[in-house]
Formats: sequence, structure tokens, C-alpha cells
Amino acid sequence: MTAARRALLDAAGRRIAAARPELARRHDLTTMEGLLAARADIASEEDTEAVLATVVVHHLDLPEWIRSACAYAFALEAGAAAAWRASFTRTVFLAGTPDHLRTRFSFAHIAADGSAAWTAPAPAGAPSSLRRLLKLFDGAAPVTGGADTAVRLPRAPGGPDRPGTDRELYLAVAGRTVSDALVDLHHVLAESVLDGMIRPGDRLMLRQVPRLTGEVPRLAALRVVPETSGRLRATAGLSKEALLV
Repeated sequence: MTAARRALLDAAGRRIAAARPELARRHDLTTMEGLLAARADIASEEDTEAVLATVVVHHLDLPEWIRSACAYAFALEAGAAAAWRASFTRTVFLAGTPDHLRTRFSFAHIAADGSAAWTAPAPAGAPSSLRRLLKLFDGAAPVTGGADTAVRLPRAPGGPDRPGTDRELYLAVAGRTVSDALVDLHHVLAESVLDGMIRPGDRLMLRQVPRLTGEVPRLAALRVVPETSGRLRATAGLSKEALLV
């Protein structure tokens, strides 16, 4: 096994172990066989055992998406955050206009520009009038990439005036769609917030690259997905603390 493939396997195993330690005790997550067995266990679980967040998406502006996804995760109540983390920050994305829905549904967070709105994590098996009303968000267009963009995250109201940390947020765009980017970034951001790696007032430098290859050893958090070939691919990641230039 190459060093690059080992790094991806280790990252995928760490993500499972962080959310569900019992799966790490049940399976050897340092092997592909153990990782696949753990994924099969997760897939076989009843929806009633999981919680998920629902996001209504009107349009995508990546810097505002990053700020809003983090603001949402910052404000979660501890119990809800823990349950959502144990469900691997599972999220469903729906197409809609938050401004038209805010009087009918209770949102935990709405983006400042009205581009998206988040509900609090709830049992996946519970009936949801919002999910019945709206269709899944279909962002089938390819991600075209863009210039590096600095994103300052909101500070917590009344929170301590601490200096922010600078980190790099990577998104791999080759062969990925807008929907893929939403999922990839949302998992990395939400889990990094809940794990204490991203805090209010931090600054993230969004870097869109074709593929994450040489950057992998520098990343503290990593989103890894299986490809049709059976190999693993890194699609998004958060760097260790770094000075941004």
C-alpha cells in the first residue's frame, strides 16, 4: 500500500472512530476490510437510530456557505451536537427559498444573504413536513474552481475576545459537482467545529484545487469518499494551524 493510500485509509478510519468508538473496537479500521465492514454496519442501522440536519438551499456562494455552516454548528446545543456528530453530521439538502419558508418552519440558522437555512438536528425517521414539501437540491453542474478566498468566521455574541486561528480549507473540484462540494465542505466544517478545531473568529483560506494529493499530510481533518474503482479519494480538508499568506 502506498503512503498516500495509507493516509486516506487512516483518515477514513479516524473519522469513524471519532464519531462511533464502538465501531473502532468492533473492526480494525486500519485495513480496507475493516473500514468496509464498519461502513456496512452503519448502512444497516435503522434511520430511527440516527439524527440529521436539513438545509434548504436557494443558491450557493461558497464564502457565505462556509460562514453560515460554521455559525450553525457553533450555536448547536450540546446534546443535539453530540447526537448529530455520532450520526456523522448526516444532512439532507433541499431546494427552496428560506425567505418564503421562515414563517412556516422553525430554522436554527438562516444565512445572512438568505441563500440557505438550517434546521436543528432531528431524528431521521421522524416525519418532516419540510422534507415532504421540497425536492432534493440538484446541483449537477461541475465545480469550476476559483481564486483563493479568505473567510472570517463570526464571533460568538458575548463570547471571549480571543485571537482567531488561521487555517486553510481545501476543496478538490476535479470531477465534482456543486452538490458534491456542498456535502464535502459541510461535513468537514461541521465536524471540525464540533471537534473544537474551528472556533468563532477563526479565519479560513478557501483553496480550490483539482485534487488533494500533496496536501493530505498537512491536513488535520479530511473528507474521504470511495470511488467506483474501490479506491479512496480525498475531497475536502482542513489544515493544521497555519499562517495564511
